[in-house]
Amino acid sequence: MDTSQFTTAQLRRRLRGYDPEQVHQLLEQAAARIEALEGQVRELNDELSRARAELAQMRERQQQLEEALAKSREMAEEIKANAEREAQLIVAEAELQAEKILGQAHNRLAQIHDDIAELKRQRTQFEVRLRSLVEAHLKLLDMELERDRELAELEDKIRVLRSPSK
Repeated sequence: MDTSQFTTAQLRRRLRGYDPEQVHQLLEQAAARIEALEGQVRELNDELSRARAELAQMRERQQQLEEALAKSREMAEEIKANAEREAQLIVAEAELQAEKILGQAHNRLAQIHDDIAELKRQRTQFEVRLRSLVEAHLKLLDMELERDRELAELEDKIRVLRSPSK
């Protein structure tokens, strides 16, 4: 008889109750089934324990990740704030440098204006000296021409005097 198909409804009745052999087989089946179920329960309990442990680990990891993310955000904000401060310092330094360069340029421009004024003064002075020199040379030339004329007149007079009277 196949014991895997036994149920209480299939037990045959006998004179003082059920057939002991069939009852025994039914009990063995029930015991085997209970053992199998207990094994499954143990496996499921083990699996549940593993799953709970894994869940606890994952929750711990999640907590660590959230903490790391929070720290990363804090660091990012700190880095951003530092970068902004550094940028402000760089801009301030650049503005100071620009003001310094602009001041130097204004000073250089003033110096160039002074140099131009001095060169104009020197040019005017040179022109006056040159004009005086040219005028002095013109006077000398005029005097030389006058002397040449006078000499020419004297030569004419001497020629007239030297020439025999006709």
